[in-house]
Amino acid sequence: MIEATGLSRAFSEHDAVRGLDLQVEPGEIYGFLGPNGAGKSTTVRMLCTLLAPTGGRATVAGFDVATEPDQVRLRIGAALQEASLDPKQTGRELLHLQGRLYGLSRRDAATRVAELTTLVDIGDALDRAIGTYSGGMARRLDLAAALVHNPTVLFLDEPTTGLDPMSRAKVWEEVRRLNEQLGMTVFLTTQYLEEADALADRVGIIDGGSLVAEGTPDALKRSVGQDLIIIHTDSGPEAAVRALGSIEGVTSVESVDDEILVSTADGAVTIGPVAIALGKHDIAVRDLTLRTTTLDDVFLELTGSRIQNDEPTPTEEVLV
Repeated sequence: MIEATGLSRAFSEHDAVRGLDLQVEPGEIYGFLGPNGAGKSTTVRMLCTLLAPTGGRATVAGFDVATEPDQVRLRIGAALQEASLDPKQTGRELLHLQGRLYGLSRRDAATRVAELTTLVDIGDALDRAIGTYSGGMARRLDLAAALVHNPTVLFLDEPTTGLDPMSRAKVWEEVRRLNEQLGMTVFLTTQYLEEADALADRVGIIDGGSLVAEGTPDALKRSVGQDLIIIHTDSGPEAAVRALGSIEGVTSVESVDDEILVSTADGAVTIGPVAIALGKHDIAVRDLTLRTTTLDDVFLELTGSRIQNDEPTPTEEVLV
């Protein structure tokens, strides 16, 4: 559905995107992950025909973004970082206008707006002025506007940046629904690690304008490390190390300072047997913490730096 070969974009002497090769399958949610300035938005703008490539080529829904931009635009929806919403219009007026601009008759536009209010959670705000909307509501309206013409591919450029956790969860719910119910292909750029992990079938990690890794979130995380179960006990570490070494799924057990560190490929599966073994050997446990490998760990392994965003991603959960 989306294919890029050697796609590049330079601004004066700065290469924002460098020789990008990309392939997104129909019906897939593809997460494009990277820090600010990595080239995510520049890539989206090229794929949406808003910016001409300076090298390589790309097709969307089978049409070349450089030589057939009109055909591409008819088949895509885009909700970019800055929502272009008229604060004096109502939500219904904006959606109806969007439908008319895409060539729908008045009747068809009204029918489509009614369908969208069911598909995207806009609620009673539809007939209020957009200037009264919260940030989350404005984002959902912008998403609805991108869907008026039933696009084949939906581009979302950091759709939840600046939203509170509840509004972010609402947007995630809408994206999943569009993908599952309509089979819509979604190209999602984000700097939020948990967003890519929760939504994407596959993830591409971009840094400095180049794609540095690609795969499913689970495969990428497995490629750089294992989960870690961290144990603090009131007993000596030697007994715990002996008790845990033979558990299926445990690859290593070591004592470091006052902690016992258990490495495993699947912490969620292994933590139960670990807790049971500690209980059987009468080892008094103060706390048991599971630290799972994150996409930030993948990025750190590949680039030597972390993805920075406004809200830290929780990586540890104290279970006992």
